[in-house]
Amino acid sequence: MRPVIPYVTAALLFGLGVYGVLRRRNAVLVLMAVELMLNAVNLILVTADTTVRAALPHGGQVFALFVIVLAAAEIGVGLAIVLQLYRLRATVAVDEVPLTERPEPAGSPEHSRPESAERPEEAAR
Repeated sequence: MRPVIPYVTAALLFGLGVYGVLRRRNAVLVLMAVELMLNAVNLILVTADTTVRAALPHGGQVFALFVIVLAAAEIGVGLAIVLQLYRLRATVAVDEVPLTERPEPAGSPEHSRPESAERPEEAAR
């Protein structure tokens, strides 16, 4: 078997995934691009396993199974984060996510406290 075709296909898939991660604004599409990159890695692992016989028999296929399990866990956690982001912000645009501050919910106890309760040292003076 000529390994050039699967390697080129994997490189194209990985390049398309990198482009998707760097250029997309929608979080779901970013997750899909990460899946493309993981599938490219799986293709390389299986191709290397069939062309190069190393000390471990079927080592590439075992690693590909681990990558598939990792991808399934990543999608589960990623979609949960995206759904929570949509509930809080009503958008899944990656550009609009603040990375430095944590939003306070509207009904939190900090919003209902009076000013004197926030700073007890100033209220005692």
